[in-house]
Amino acid sequence: MPLRFSSFFRILLKLFLLLSASIGMAQTPAPELISPQVKTTVDKALLWLLKQQQPAGYFSDQRTDKIPQRGDIPSHSAAMTALAIMGLASVGHLPGDGTPEGEAVNRALRFIVDNVEPDENGYLGRSDRSRMYGHGIMTLMLTEMLGMSPDEALDKKIRSLTENAIKLIIRAQQVPKSEANRGGWRYEPASSDSDISVSVWQLMSLRAAKNSGIEVPREAIDNAIAYIKRSYRAERDSNGNLKQSEAAFSYEPYGGRQTFSTTSAGLLSLQVAGQYDAPEVLGSSNWLLKFPPEVNEPWFFYGCYYYAQGMYQRGGDHAATARQKTEQMLVSTQSPEGAWFPRNGNEKSAGAVYATSLALLSLSVYHHFLPIYQK
Repeated sequence: MPLRFSSFFRILLKLFLLLSASIGMAQTPAPELISPQVKTTVDKALLWLLKQQQPAGYFSDQRTDKIPQRGDIPSHSAAMTALAIMGLASVGHLPGDGTPEGEAVNRALRFIVDNVEPDENGYLGRSDRSRMYGHGIMTLMLTEMLGMSPDEALDKKIRSLTENAIKLIIRAQQVPKSEANRGGWRYEPASSDSDISVSVWQLMSLRAAKNSGIEVPREAIDNAIAYIKRSYRAERDSNGNLKQSEAAFSYEPYGGRQTFSTTSAGLLSLQVAGQYDAPEVLGSSNWLLKFPPEVNEPWFFYGCYYYAQGMYQRGGDHAATARQKTEQMLVSTQSPEGAWFPRNGNEKSAGAVYATSLALLSLSVYHHFLPIYQK
């Protein structure tokens, strides 16, 4: 059956608007062809991920026939499902497709809409105990799925969830905080401190929402940009100008660990906010050329997602180097079944659905499976 106007042209319009506003219209060289090896890697990952969808519609490493109740769902199940939806969408599978893959995305989307029970303030991270991390991930996914469903009733529910979730992000940002932490977010809506890893998801959600026509105060985005820039660890002169041509972003402002994952997160978040030529963007991308990711680092898959996207947006040698590095790391570490498994620290407990979804998002940046990742 042909797609209805609202399921086809709205998809094209939405993707064009997100492309134009979030990513920018800078010119880059024509993309190279996808290598057979990378195409095989993506296909294997897709097949494995689809097998992890549970009868209730969510994605999990653990098979179960148990049907969850609204507001009482497995820990982190909604956040992981949101990542899986974005991973599938990044290789071209949308809920209105009418294909088995599209149906899987549609079932996953319905699971979140039907089973995530936000509190009275619109907080999505409560139901699956994923806190503000999960809230940001789910909000970003829901925002990108607006207008994608062939079911208008479902689309209205998605919009309602999204609008309330965005209001929650804005309220959480306005909690009184120290000057260092002002403009950012942390684990709970009422947190009085901030960190870059939680904040980036919220900032990307705000930008995606604004691009989709949801009201977002300019001040909210400006304050988030200022917060991210305070996490940049370069020396400045008396006028506030940077004294270094390369530096990293730290986990928290004026301190905390400086890793490829925090640096990649800072790099991409500023670009999404339109700061393509900011000194912090230029310096952090130069830093990542000298200190690229390695698979055994903490939060490798989380960081690789930001690294791949952020360096692609930078273009030139930065994009070419990151593409080669990303492909080499992910192709060589994929399991025979098609999954990826985190190796280090807290990320190890996140599981293979998490890692495989982020790996798909990392690879899709370079191969244009979905227009949102083009420039």
